[in-house]
Amino acid sequence: MKLPNLLTFLAISISLIIMNSCAEVPDERAAADYEAPQKIDVIFDTDANNEVDDQHALAYLLFSGDHFNVEGVTVNATSDPDGFDTFSPVSDHYDEARRVMQLCGEFYGRIPLLTGAEASFEEIRGYVHEDEFDGHEAVNFIIEQALKERDQELVLLPVGKLTNIALALKKEPAIAENVRIVWLGSNYPETGEHNKIWDEESMNYILDLDVPFEFVTVRYGDPSGTDAVKVTQAQILHRMPGLGTEISEPVEGRHGGEFTNWGDYSANLFEMYTMYGDPPSRPLFDMAAVAILKNPDWAERRIIPAPIMDIENDVWLERPDNERELVLWEWFDIYGIMNDFFQVMENPVLVDAP
Repeated sequence: MKLPNLLTFLAISISLIIMNSCAEVPDERAAADYEAPQKIDVIFDTDANNEVDDQHALAYLLFSGDHFNVEGVTVNATSDPDGFDTFSPVSDHYDEARRVMQLCGEFYGRIPLLTGAEASFEEIRGYVHEDEFDGHEAVNFIIEQALKERDQELVLLPVGKLTNIALALKKEPAIAENVRIVWLGSNYPETGEHNKIWDEESMNYILDLDVPFEFVTVRYGDPSGTDAVKVTQAQILHRMPGLGTEISEPVEGRHGGEFTNWGDYSANLFEMYTMYGDPPSRPLFDMAAVAILKNPDWAERRIIPAPIMDIENDVWLERPDNERELVLWEWFDIYGIMNDFFQVMENPVLVDAP
């Protein structure tokens, strides 16, 4: 090699070495400075046997271990899958939550599952200071977790009626400053809605407390509510079978049969439950509430003065001068939420058991 060419070669080599060494420094610093997003501590409160959305919300939560710490699951009683007005005992909701927890990674027995209220807030509230009362296991667990020292607020995520949450606040008001209640409920500003109707007194009680409270709106038939976050039966039957982790012992489903993974049970739930519309579909209301905790950009957020419900006349009473405010979630990003749901189902990250 001639001298000029050798000098050119050496110059280029030295330049490349310097460039590479300089490029590595920012990468190392970035790695050193990177902090994973803080996981959200949450208690999931559910009437799991009611429809098909509770189960999918719980699975989505348990499979999002990169975003959540699931401190426990509490259940309460509302209707069963056969009808809005058909009562289903709290034991049925416990059993369905247990199935999902087991199918999603054998979490039953590792993440607490607590029996909550069978009756209403008004029927139970006078007994909360007794050693045992209807729902005491769930209520006492919520209080215990809310009083634990932690570096963030505890999210209470009720996706059924608010009975357990209201009873916990009634028994121990001090927890109000430690929790954030994100409720899948109400058609506000319209009336109706399953979770509200099943215990309106519990909602009114919370609306008059100084506690962070958020409505993740339902709004049947309205594109602005979680009713719009629909999935078709065909999508579920095509994409869900086989997804999730395989478990060692099969679990008997709500409608019979045995299952060893969550995906197969999801498909069975959609095969057996009534669908509506063309194509046949169901909203995953409750799953959307989990989604906006993961990514608040998947819905629009408004702050409003807290209204109150005139239960006797079935009408909302606005209180524009009320200093007590609440958060209203509406206009959900259907594509963003459903896309993330299926990605999580296909690539689950299991939560850590407490």
